[in-house]
Amino acid sequence: MNRGYFADMSELKQHSGKIAVANKILIPAMAAVKFPALEVNYSDGTGLKLPIASNGDDVVDRSDVPQASLLCLSFRASSQSMVDSWSVPFLDAFGNSGKVQLYEVSLIDSWFLSLSLVKRLLLRMMRKSSPDGREGVLQRQIVYSFGDHYYFRKELKILNLLTGYIFLLDKFGRIRWQGFGLATQEELSSLLSCTSLLLEDK
Repeated sequence: MNRGYFADMSELKQHSGKIAVANKILIPAMAAVKFPALEVNYSDGTGLKLPIASNGDDVVDRSDVPQASLLCLSFRASSQSMVDSWSVPFLDAFGNSGKVQLYEVSLIDSWFLSLSLVKRLLLRMMRKSSPDGREGVLQRQIVYSFGDHYYFRKELKILNLLTGYIFLLDKFGRIRWQGFGLATQEELSSLLSCTSLLLEDK
């Protein structure tokens, strides 16, 4: 878990961030594991706990719970293009759905950037540079998580910090599909069909 940058870079050169092939089908509900709780902040400083699930403590109204959530994780700015390769087509496909949520999560491990004052300044800068959302019901929600993510990464078996990690969750916050690195057309088709199946699930 504590391997260095050069090990990650060496691995990245071998497979360009594609550390594994994405799921072709939905992970069965009985075999699916819960996505670990993660505290995040919007650029305006507002806090949120992910995932938003029907058995979550923070959910007051059951109608606020999405049928499906796509969480795109990046630990380094260099993986943003990987995240975009998944999130943009997802947004195009489900832009008019009120039952889906899309979060792009930047995880910031630096103890210095996690200091209260520095964190506030950084979030203010992010607010100025945040891209405008597209028209539609579904919006790309960009959030940030500060602090030590060792145990969070351990639960999700995340080793390489230079690639992007994509998780499709159901309404109970369970991981039903997973992708890595840059999306291929076949993987995108799999993601979109698996999301549609979750939306049909009552």
